[in-house]
Amino acid sequence: MKISLPTADGVWSDVELRAPRGWREHPQPYRSRIAFAAAHVVANPLGDNTPGAPSSVDWDSTLAFRQHLFRYGLGVAEAMDTAQRNMGLDWPAIQELVRRSAAQARSCGARIASGAGTDHRAELTDLDAVTSAYEEQIEFVASTGSQVIIMASRQLAALGRSAEDYLGVYDKILSQVSEPVILHWLGAAFDPNLAGYWGSSDEATATATFLDLVYRHASRIDGVKVSLLSATHERALRARLPSGVRLYTGDDFHYPELIRGDGQYHSDALLGAFSAIAPAASAALHALDENDVSTFDAEFAPTLELSRHIFATPTFYYKTGIAFLAWLSGHQPGFSMLAGLQSARSVPHLARVFDLANAARLLPDPELAAYRMRSYLDTMGARR
Repeated sequence: MKISLPTADGVWSDVELRAPRGWREHPQPYRSRIAFAAAHVVANPLGDNTPGAPSSVDWDSTLAFRQHLFRYGLGVAEAMDTAQRNMGLDWPAIQELVRRSAAQARSCGARIASGAGTDHRAELTDLDAVTSAYEEQIEFVASTGSQVIIMASRQLAALGRSAEDYLGVYDKILSQVSEPVILHWLGAAFDPNLAGYWGSSDEATATATFLDLVYRHASRIDGVKVSLLSATHERALRARLPSGVRLYTGDDFHYPELIRGDGQYHSDALLGAFSAIAPAASAALHALDENDVSTFDAEFAPTLELSRHIFATPTFYYKTGIAFLAWLSGHQPGFSMLAGLQSARSVPHLARVFDLANAARLLPDPELAAYRMRSYLDTMGARR
């Protein structure tokens, strides 16, 4: 069975559908690495969900997708940028999402960590207000039983003028946490509003400030998630972290080599890409548990081009590809997103998502996926 797909240069290509692979479920966590998938949310297709409108979420499909991730031994990183944080997911929906997901994780014995930021109070005029906003969200996330991920703050990026400004805010909030948190450094590729985070646009200077903070509060930090899409920077950083502080890779371009490690240091994982490739990630991590590095490499290899395509520039629109692939795979009834973000990628881009997912045998029902792909092309007026 074949499907015709449009390409970026305007021609059409006939693609042979590959037989689905019988991916083995693995509901237990992995021994060798901690792995979180940053999950997207499914929009209610009958909700408003236009830019600026309150979030209307399809809760059944959203939670079912998290159950899918748990079946493959992955923890869920909740209410992160993959879930359209700062791009359509508002505070009431964030609270409901974290509550529901934390309860689901408890019932499954699965791991969950959820983002705490400052985005519920958009108009912040000073650093004390930023600190207070962080404290409110941290308290809420902790109250659900979820581990806390301290997210980068757009408001702090707008107000902070120096490394001391950042350290002052983070010193206060980290001194109050009751359980070790994950500290998140999200790069400008994922959110241009975060350029110059840690008080400098120079990467080495920002890294020095970041490490200063981590060393000050090492006992209160489980790990750091770094999303700068630089494998070189990540390798250097993880070698400089205090003992006991993990590095959770957020590098959706180089995750196989970073997770595998160099024999001395390795990265754990907190990745949006794992939402798209959960069965393959599970197979790779299982192989690593068995010290089978060649199988680890072989399982991840077909996924890397797919991930790099989904996260292509402008990277912050990667959520569209993840939601599209979830729809093709039967994990949600329609291809709609909060804030109308389903329009953020082109027809040829999404056709390539189909092509690469098919090549990696990540489409559980290729005939359903092909039907949905054709219906999308027809709706968009794309005809050969």
